[in-house]
Amino acid sequence: MKKRLIALLMCFSLVMAAGCGAAGTDSNDSDSSQAAQSSTAANDSDSNKLITIGFSQVGAESDWRVANTASMKSALSEKNGFKLIFADAQQKQENQIKAVRDFISQDVDVIAIAPVTETGWETVLGEAKDAGIPVIIVDRMIKVSDESLFSCWVGSDFQKEGVDAAEWLANYIKEQGKTDTQNVVVLQGTIGSSAEIGRTKGFGETIKKYSNFNILAQQTGEFTQAKGQEVMESFLKQYNDIDVVVAQNDNMAFGAIDALKAAGKVPGKDVVIVSFDAVKAAFKSMIAGDMNVSVECNPLHGPRVAELAKKLMNGEKVEKIQYVDEKVYPAETAEQELPNRQY
Repeated sequence: MKKRLIALLMCFSLVMAAGCGAAGTDSNDSDSSQAAQSSTAANDSDSNKLITIGFSQVGAESDWRVANTASMKSALSEKNGFKLIFADAQQKQENQIKAVRDFISQDVDVIAIAPVTETGWETVLGEAKDAGIPVIIVDRMIKVSDESLFSCWVGSDFQKEGVDAAEWLANYIKEQGKTDTQNVVVLQGTIGSSAEIGRTKGFGETIKKYSNFNILAQQTGEFTQAKGQEVMESFLKQYNDIDVVVAQNDNMAFGAIDALKAAGKVPGKDVVIVSFDAVKAAFKSMIAGDMNVSVECNPLHGPRVAELAKKLMNGEKVEKIQYVDEKVYPAETAEQELPNRQY
């Protein structure tokens, strides 16, 4: 935005200089013509300018995150009118804050952030606002006292995902004819992230409505397969009667499945596996009989972010909150749906 203002001021100066010389000699008339041509060229160059967007991604901790990054890189390409500056935070908020400050110093046109956690953004987003750079929040939400610090948010309704998972589980257990108490363990995502907060709240509050469910324990698996397996192994040592595993993403579910198999249990049968994200590998796991359901979390945010960035650069108003469409995929639909998965 600043660059455009400077370009316009330079053009205005050239036009004024040409106007002052109009009453002079033929040489001045020639200078005036050249100045006008320069002004036109500058305007044409400005109208064809790529939108520079800095994107700070959480990391590459899961299949979902990799798909999200691929979608962003594909949509924010030069052929679509963008120059993308990408920064991988490696799951550390301090890396993201540094990246955002780097974007500001590079005078990017737009900043996009997929935040590690919800809090701790007030200062750096204030710096972006002072620099006149609009900010798009992607995937996880943030908590700030001044919502003007970001232009809009694109992502999933994580609490609804949790509700959907609980409702599916209650109906599934009822259909199986089980009336005894079902003991549940929960593998949470990164504590403090929007996905973890929403899914924990949505599932926890909804499952309480059903008297035959008991949450034995919940612990973070940090959204990674390795940590998910580690936590599940710990749960198995503590509890002999686990009936249900709720993993807040597919990668942690894969880790839990490995731990269950190593302990001599049959995932999907002895223990019901409820997961989130619905990546392609989850459908393969359901087809294999290891997973019972995966609640979709759509990672393909790139096209929506590209659209919003262009609108913001054109001075258009955009809706503050924009949810993506999502579904629940039980195992019986997996074989039919697998060919349709893009990630």
